[in-house]
Amino acid sequence: MAPPPSLQVNLSPAELSFIRSSLAQTPPIRLDHAKGPKDFRSMRAECDVLPGANGSARIALEDGTEALVGVKAEVEKSQWRPVPGESARLTAAGEVTMLDVDDAADKDENTKGKGQNSWVEISVEVPGFRDDDALPVFLAAMLTETLLASGELKDRLYINNRFHWKLYVDVLLLSPLLSYPLSLLSMTTHLALLTTRLPALKSEKDEDPLFDDDWDASVQLYGKERQQIEKPPVIVLAMAVGSNIIFDPSKEELAVADAVLAVACTTSANSGGRIVSIRTVDPPSHLTPPGVPNAMNSATGGKVPTSSADALTQRELLSNSGVWTPPRGGMKRSLLSGIVKMVVEKGGVAEEVIEALQRVEIG
Repeated sequence: MAPPPSLQVNLSPAELSFIRSSLAQTPPIRLDHAKGPKDFRSMRAECDVLPGANGSARIALEDGTEALVGVKAEVEKSQWRPVPGESARLTAAGEVTMLDVDDAADKDENTKGKGQNSWVEISVEVPGFRDDDALPVFLAAMLTETLLASGELKDRLYINNRFHWKLYVDVLLLSPLLSYPLSLLSMTTHLALLTTRLPALKSEKDEDPLFDDDWDASVQLYGKERQQIEKPPVIVLAMAVGSNIIFDPSKEELAVADAVLAVACTTSANSGGRIVSIRTVDPPSHLTPPGVPNAMNSATGGKVPTSSADALTQRELLSNSGVWTPPRGGMKRSLLSGIVKMVVEKGGVAEEVIEALQRVEIG
């Protein structure tokens, strides 16, 4: 999906050409010259900012972009689905009672694979956009797909065969669109899920859920005692300019990108960094106006092309002359493999970002 018009930058072809030539150097020179290609913008993070929610977080970037996420959990009755090795019968009240063929299965507390995608609902609100506009719908779909891809979250919501937790994740962008917000919203959602707490369960097996009223006895959805469980995925943006790879691009840097990828990654104590999903994002550079070289400008003594085919031919010949031309095509395989390596390697982008978010004080 292409970024909305509010993310389009008002830069001339000469300015776009200058920014691109700076980013295409080795090493690349970013607009903030103190940052390297793998450096992220500094941020201010808070958690447990909404007292009425099961989990919440707020993150503000240095450019003024700010997001708030609240997580609310409710108990819902599960719809029965046939499972191999199980049978069911209808009671007089019309409810489904599960009958395990193997009695030993009753003692099995493993919930892997028992969660459903419908147990997680995410809504995104962006200032100046309706709820059914393309941008909020796309952002909500990306966040939902990322959280459900690993399967860890939905399996954690399983209570028993009859009941489950339903998570409502409300994502709110508090500031105008100063940069592409996908990465910020993902990091804020990650932090909110890390702070999410659920009441401690006192009932057993398939009984109606009975919870401990003491909130101090509640358990974290991603507790510190569950180091082997993968953390909630985080989406990072990576763009390619020539042969260079740049992470967390700014609004102006996105305006000259050859291609942009949204990489969802996570970490665990056993496997380290892991990529959950990769999506392409149509950069705003495709919609920028091209520059007019002197050879095609009658005001500078050039020759005006006689046809559109002639103009296209001349632009192809002048593609390396420094005159700004909107990029076409996608990302090369070598750059794609380079991004994957930089994300999942030991001490790479995935571990760096997630470890930084985990250092936020969680009550």
